[in-house]
Amino acid sequence: MKGWGWLALFLGVLLGTAWARRSQDLHCGACRALVDELEWEIAQVDPKKTIQMGSFRINPDGSQSVVEVPYARSEAHLTELLEEVCDRMKEYGEQIDPSTHRKNYIRVVSRNGESNELDLQGIRIDSDISGTLKFACESIVEEYEDELIEFFSREADNVKDKLCSKRTDLCDHALHISHDEL
Repeated sequence: MKGWGWLALFLGVLLGTAWARRSQDLHCGACRALVDELEWEIAQVDPKKTIQMGSFRINPDGSQSVVEVPYARSEAHLTELLEEVCDRMKEYGEQIDPSTHRKNYIRVVSRNGESNELDLQGIRIDSDISGTLKFACESIVEEYEDELIEFFSREADNVKDKLCSKRTDLCDHALHISHDEL
């Protein structure tokens, strides 16, 4: 009977490790897709568009402390984007890397709503995947909203790696394969 106990323990650890890896693949993929979507949305805003920020109280000298900031990276715009960005996860499919067996999430619908001219062979597209990816995205937005706004309020390079790998640990540092690199 002792042999069966060790076998059960080994299988439990193995299954737990596989589940944890799938969960990490999902959350990493959702984070990277979220960053892609936010960067694209920010880039679509006219750089000349501004929003007034600051206090609307009147100072003792009669002036107001109101500053105009670029709208694209304003907290108001970023908060608005975070409320709707996870709905775009339905435009992603799942691809399993044949060598690592890790899951990657790839945009399968172009920004104008038409199917991408990608080779969609080996990419699974269904409501289970998009629903799971959307849920993971919503969880990330809920847990890391302040970090997302902080990162996107100013321009930065390599936001995917800085946010998804270093700041949140959603992606394994060694295996952060993006669908851009495939």
